Amino acid sequence: MLASAQRSENFRGTLLRLVKQLTPQRGRVAVVMLLGVAGIAVGVIGPRILGHATDLLFNGVLGRGLPTGITREQAVEAARARGDNTFADLLAGSHAIPGQGVDFDAIGRVLTIALLLYLVSAVMVWAEALLLNSIVQRTMHALRAHVEDKIHRLPLSYFDSRPRGEILSRVTNDIDNVQTSLTITVSQLLTSALTVLAVLAAMLWISPLLALITVLTVPFTLLATRLITKRSRQHFMAQWRNTGRLNAHIEETYSGFTVVKTFGHRALAEEKFRELNNDVYQASFGAQSLSGLVAPITTFIGNISYVGVAVVGGIQVATGQISLGSIQAFIQYVRQFNQPLTQIASMYNTLQSGIASAERVFEFLDADDEVVATSAAGAPTAPLPADPDRVEFDRVNFSYRPGTPVIEDLSFIAEPGSTVAIVGPTGAGKTTLVNLLMRFYEPDSGRILVGGREIAAMSRDELRSRIGMVLQDTWLIGGTIYDNIAYGRPDATEAEVIEAARTARVDHFVHTLPNGYQTRLNENGVNISAGEKQLITIARALLRQPQLLILDEATSSVDSRTELLIAQATAELRRNRTSFIIAHRLSTIRDADLILVVQAGRIVERGSHDELLERRGAYWEMTRA
Repeated sequence: MLASAQRSENFRGTLLRLVKQLTPQRGRVAVVMLLGVAGIAVGVIGPRILGHATDLLFNGVLGRGLPTGITREQAVEAARARGDNTFADLLAGSHAIPGQGVDFDAIGRVLTIALLLYLVSAVMVWAEALLLNSIVQRTMHALRAHVEDKIHRLPLSYFDSRPRGEILSRVTNDIDNVQTSLTITVSQLLTSALTVLAVLAAMLWISPLLALITVLTVPFTLLATRLITKRSRQHFMAQWRNTGRLNAHIEETYSGFTVVKTFGHRALAEEKFRELNNDVYQASFGAQSLSGLVAPITTFIGNISYVGVAVVGGIQVATGQISLGSIQAFIQYVRQFNQPLTQIASMYNTLQSGIASAERVFEFLDADDEVVATSAAGAPTAPLPADPDRVEFDRVNFSYRPGTPVIEDLSFIAEPGSTVAIVGPTGAGKTTLVNLLMRFYEPDSGRILVGGREIAAMSRDELRSRIGMVLQDTWLIGGTIYDNIAYGRPDATEAEVIEAARTARVDHFVHTLPNGYQTRLNENGVNISAGEKQLITIARALLRQPQLLILDEATSSVDSRTELLIAQATAELRRNRTSFIIAHRLSTIRDADLILVVQAGRIVERGSHDELLERRGAYWEMTRA
């Protein structure tokens, strides 16, 4: 019961929050409401006018069969005298004029008016739909912009703890599904609700008794819809959750397609795909099967009221309580009344699917942002010398998960213009140090200072604008080689971009390409070698002209010749800059001013290359491995 109530609360809360997304469009929504009311009101008048045309035709047929020169009352008395009470009641309830036939001119005028009204109604409904579509598109445009902004405000830990494909599914598939659901349901909900109210008013005007018969079936329709949708809701949630898992698997498989084929895991990947695909199928089939019951059940219940109205209405016509045209109009109203109810019930599955996706999108938007820069707690610390290139780690502790420390009581100082190399086995915490310096993560305790200022009190933009970084995993944008280098500083001139490329030895291989710097790279640069990609990322960092430089495994995937070229370029780049180098290949850090040997999150040795070799400790062991 608790879980069911929570799901129901989540549904209502998410629906309300989704509706609130329309608030900026409230002016347009008001116009849509006016158009909807006007269009439906005009459309509802149509059946009544057609009923009047039927009455004109029926009265003409009756009048033509009666003798000329008598009144309708006399004709009624004559029928009763013959014992034909049924005809007498029918004649008494009509407006037939004895001896007068069908007035086709009057019928033509009435039908013309009805046609014009239907045309006006159609134009209004079209304008309403057009404006409503504009509202939905504007709302989804704003939601996508909100999601894009949120992506850049989330901490790195959010992305590290979730499959990329699952996140992509939320910001693409789920938003697309919300848009589809809104486009369908908002229009139908508004139109259907207004139609029900307008038609109900028209039915009450014609016959309160018949209106009561029609309305009696509504509670059964609502009850059936509630019971079905209550069961199908969990299937829709599972459908989109499983879709996210499937997308995560596809993204993982195809981004590492070469590895999958190399290790012969095609069968394993296909089996996993079939399993996840089957989960999506089962959830989708269950959701659609259950929700698909809504339309036939509500149609059946609506037909019961239709039969009741036809029987009782026929009796009323026969007894002269209502005209034939009025019952014809009422039967049309019954159909118009039941149709939107069936539409509302039928589209509830679409609404549920959209709400399930909206809940996933809002869950993404509600994730905690990166911590905003604040002043250090307590009294302000005495400022250190304001040297922008000085970096200090002061008793820093950090863990990705509570109780599992990665960095413990780590302290060191990188003097201005020095090169600090961080070495150690995989998992020792080397890359974590870089993540902390870049404020991708916040330390559990301790301080990190740049230029004498705690980075926790600096904005991330200010901090990162000082740092150039070459990551272990190269990342290239879709575009040319020139575009990828210019990505480091978009306002750089062409001469500056080319100079950075030359310094990073990118021109060494670019001149061998037919289009030079305008060579377009395939996705993630798969049409060039790993070493060439590494050179491009180094050129990008060079162009940034950073105060601090980080080379994270920058040459670990480069051949010896390319490594030599990179070493020459980075040596020039490191001049007068504080630099951090993280590498397993110790040959790249021999000239470092300070080497930190990190094991299990602690610095076990520190010193220059020669000093550490003389100690014959952990670093010496690494050189012999």
